[in-house]
Amino acid sequence: MSGWFDPLFRVSDNLLELVGVGGVFSRTVRIGVTGLSRAGKTAFLTSVAANLLARGNPRFALAPLGATDVPRFDHPRHLAALAADPPRWPERTDAVSILALTATIERAPFPDRRIRLEFLDYPGEWLLDLPLLSQDFTGWSRGVLERVAKSGPRAEPFLAFLRGLPARAAGDEALAAAGHRLYRELLQALRGQGLSYLQPGRFLMPAPGSPPPWMGFFPYTGEGGLAGLLANRYAAYVEAVRRDLASPLFAHVDRLVVLADILSALHDGPAAFADAYAALAASAGALRWQFSLSEALQSLLRLEMPPRAIERVAFAATKSDHVAERQRGNLTALMRDLARAPAGGARVAHFAIASVRCTEDFVWTLEGRPVSAVRGRVLGERRLTRSYPGEVPDHAPDPSFWEHKFLALPAFEPMALPDGGRLGVPNIGLDALLEFLLEDVL
Repeated sequence: MSGWFDPLFRVSDNLLELVGVGGVFSRTVRIGVTGLSRAGKTAFLTSVAANLLARGNPRFALAPLGATDVPRFDHPRHLAALAADPPRWPERTDAVSILALTATIERAPFPDRRIRLEFLDYPGEWLLDLPLLSQDFTGWSRGVLERVAKSGPRAEPFLAFLRGLPARAAGDEALAAAGHRLYRELLQALRGQGLSYLQPGRFLMPAPGSPPPWMGFFPYTGEGGLAGLLANRYAAYVEAVRRDLASPLFAHVDRLVVLADILSALHDGPAAFADAYAALAASAGALRWQFSLSEALQSLLRLEMPPRAIERVAFAATKSDHVAERQRGNLTALMRDLARAPAGGARVAHFAIASVRCTEDFVWTLEGRPVSAVRGRVLGERRLTRSYPGEVPDHAPDPSFWEHKFLALPAFEPMALPDGGRLGVPNIGLDALLEFLLEDVL
């Protein structure tokens, strides 16, 4: 059901559109861009900016940020890396930033219409904090420790620490600090193994500034003073996440892109794939799909505008150029199976994209039979390398799939950019994704 305030938002947008003439924005649309770790957010935003700026009508231009204290997404520096000889992948971003563009739509004989687009680069680690809003400390701890118990030898130092604690440990600051340090080290090690479902996300990607004392907690299912101390700190952490979502920066995100590198998860095996599946399911289930009356009332009591429900969400599997064209339909279907949105609420679509293309398709004769494969230049090499990683399943694979290992995915370098990127960036599927996000405003 639509929220009571949604019609007001639509009316205000329509009124602004009617008065949108030169120098006045008829509408501002904020698009959050997030995803699982190493899914390619920086490459995505760099390609979006380059390809939109290369268009004719609408005409796009970089826009000033105004009085915000959020840094600008450094599009020129990232594009310069792609345009280098040899091309380089841009460095990954590690903080919130904004890419702001204006679109001028020519409507002769009527005045031009101007739209402001704000792409908010939102750390994927923070996306996985959203499920905490509906979990208490005990329930969260049980779920985390179940996952940690399956993560192998790297978890042993932290688990040994937990086993050494008395059943009713006192609320000792030194114990809390030691457990927090071991747990953060475990999260960092698991991220190095390619896992994504790691909470709390701000333990891996802290907010700017010195960490507050309540950041010093870890999952724990015991009782006593230590349990109370950790539960209180967890509650403070969750409240900080809730405040962030209610802030003007995040509360008015009305479109969302969620990126995931599903191909690498397939290559890394059943544990990594199950981890990615769980992370996508948890984050999709925690998004603001529908208007919340309780959130609206709380916002009004604080004299704030209530947060909007998300209007459109694009779930995109990245690196689709690492498989041949005939496999990309399966990759889209697999993403659809993994990231299921609840009924009602936002419009949802699923895509298989390559923000920056780095391969070309060709037919390779492998073991005496032709297969649809790709080829490109591996980082640091000049010769073309052929690749056929295997068949992409169109749904979450059953156990038999893992009997034939999904082959390695080479680290290809980006394709050379025509005219230094001023004509856009070669890609796969980006136009379709942007059309879905922006068709109603452009």
